[in-house]
Amino acid sequence: MNDRFVVTEDLYAGKGQRIANLIIDRIIFMGLFYGFIFLLVILYEEGSYMALWLENLSWIEDYLLTGILFGVLYFLSELLLKGRTIAKFITRTVVVDEQGKTPDALAILGRSFSRMIPFDAFSYLGATGRGWHDSLSKTYVVDVQEFERKKRLFGEFNQIGNSTEE
Repeated sequence: MNDRFVVTEDLYAGKGQRIANLIIDRIIFMGLFYGFIFLLVILYEEGSYMALWLENLSWIEDYLLTGILFGVLYFLSELLLKGRTIAKFITRTVVVDEQGKTPDALAILGRSFSRMIPFDAFSYLGATGRGWHDSLSKTYVVDVQEFERKKRLFGEFNQIGNSTEE
């Protein structure tokens, strides 16, 4: 008898959920980023210099800057919201480790910054439905409803024969 829960492919979030997560999180990030820049420009004269600096970034500087900022946003969201971002609340998905637990900070950090790999955003469209940032960090994005149902059934199954009566 297996006394340890393990995430299986049938629990993985669907590709539609993953695409929705990407789009919603990007919209939120861009709103926060541009809102912050807008406030800087309005409130501080230095903000105008920052906006000018941002306009003149090379494509590699832009890629690195936005990648780092996205990484920080994902890291803070998934760490503070226990494996979720706002998009994951909307799509009813969550990030878990192989045993179905909230990943530790190091796994979330690796997951967050491995998103900087070019084309990572489309890597979960493959056969398994896991992205490179999932595989590298040994994490899984699962459908919350199916995950909770299967975990509950697993717990009930393991309780069979464990009677407390004497």
